[in-house]
Amino acid sequence: MRFLVLIYGNPESRAVWDSMTDEQKKEGMAGYAALHEALAVHGELVASESLDAPELTKQVLVRDGKPMTTDGPFAEVKEQLAGFYLLECDSMDRAVEIVAQIPEAPFSVVEVRPVRDLSAFS
Repeated sequence: MRFLVLIYGNPESRAVWDSMTDEQKKEGMAGYAALHEALAVHGELVASESLDAPELTKQVLVRDGKPMTTDGPFAEVKEQLAGFYLLECDSMDRAVEIVAQIPEAPFSVVEVRPVRDLSAFS
């Protein structure tokens, strides 16, 4: 089964990161590297990316067959998508176990969503 893990940042989580020493930030990034390696070894990591600042977002609407763009995030919300993992694992329980290992999880919002299987439609 595939699961999409969405990591959301907010002003409080950014403040936590900004208040960390360089050494603490290095430890956090080492935690991500270790998690990526462990997931790859177990064949559970499909993809993972950290996303750039929400202010760099383009919203794209297609109207009358033509794309139109606006600057900034789609929604005026406190939490903005900061990164994601696409996992291949046995169950939702396993995906939740993996989320608990994400260094940012203690001070961010993390969502786990099953990926819909559309193979019956192909």
